[in-house]
Amino acid sequence: MVEIGYYNNHYPPNPHRNKGNRWLVPLLLGVVIGILLVSVALPAVLDSNLVSNQQGNQVADNSSNNGESNPSYMSVDITTQITDIVQQVAPTVVGVTNIQRQNSLWQQQEGTEATEAGTGSGVIYKHDGEHAYIVSNYHVVEGADELEIVLYDDTHVEAELLGGDLFSDLAVLRMDGSAIDQTIEMGTSATIKVGEPAIAIGNPLGHMFAGSVTQGIISGTQRTIPQDFDYDGRADWQAEVIQTDAAINPGNSGGALINMEGQLIGINSMKINQEAVEGIGFSIPIDVARPIIDELEKDGSVTRPFIGVEIYSLDEVPQAEWKETLNLPSEVEGGVYVWSIDPVSPADQAGLERLDVITHLDDVAVLNMIDLRKILYQEKEVGDEVKITYYRDGEKQETTLKLGVQR
Repeated sequence: MVEIGYYNNHYPPNPHRNKGNRWLVPLLLGVVIGILLVSVALPAVLDSNLVSNQQGNQVADNSSNNGESNPSYMSVDITTQITDIVQQVAPTVVGVTNIQRQNSLWQQQEGTEATEAGTGSGVIYKHDGEHAYIVSNYHVVEGADELEIVLYDDTHVEAELLGGDLFSDLAVLRMDGSAIDQTIEMGTSATIKVGEPAIAIGNPLGHMFAGSVTQGIISGTQRTIPQDFDYDGRADWQAEVIQTDAAINPGNSGGALINMEGQLIGINSMKINQEAVEGIGFSIPIDVARPIIDELEKDGSVTRPFIGVEIYSLDEVPQAEWKETLNLPSEVEGGVYVWSIDPVSPADQAGLERLDVITHLDDVAVLNMIDLRKILYQEKEVGDEVKITYYRDGEKQETTLKLGVQR
């Protein structure tokens, strides 16, 4: 048709009618032949293009099956998957408002004034038919006189605090469940891998940006972050966290870190707040959080076995110091070293000293802080007797202590 149009434009009507008659028949004949050629050739060309496109699609499919990705297809697939996941999960992520009462400075009469002390996020993880249960961060609800939940549709509902735990930075809230018809699906943090996609949902900077979604990857697993609760310059706890580069900002605390199956794998908790640092956020692994959530829901607090030492993973010490400072023999592959001991603690009574290196609990190898905590918090109870194998000045020794209660 383009050629036909082109030829019509190329041959304008001849003003000399007496001379144009002798060209009329050839001209009409040419037009007819052109139409016939186009009508025959065009379907063949279209069929050829269709086959070519189908072959191209087949090649794209085959290359995908062979492990080679096509960026255009991959981009569409991932984007569609993320939007589907967010649509599914977003209603289970809520806002949490910390309301505190204080004496009013503007009123002469006695009384208190309720003010919004802070905001954060939470995740609806359970519904028992009457109540809905929400997990959030302890620092989000700390000091609250009242707690208010802001649902996905901006409905505001009062909630009560069932329990909170400073060390794990977890809290469990309960609210009327009549407005809730969905809970998040729990996943596992045991199988996550560095580099896999992750999605964070929460309320950064308060309810103004409620339900914000950020995407990133898992940047690290089994990270340990020192926490100083009393600000005395000494670590009181080593938090086990997942590292992600999905943006986590103030207000995201207590929100959900989810995998590409739409499952909860972490509770967003903190980030490194330095000008020179970007994209380093932390989330509490759901496998660590679940037993604590259950205990807070049931008892309102967490009871932990207690040794009474400040300890750090041996892999944080340069290898040269293993031999020169700690006098460790070459067969020692890992452990935790004692930095300080609480007076009259189980460790003190068992004779442990500063710079002792613990390598086994009840003959189970302890390579780092995570190993030690897993044994204590998942396999032991308060009051259990535990055999500790340790090295002091290069000499292997053993002692037994009775686990106390973490206060």
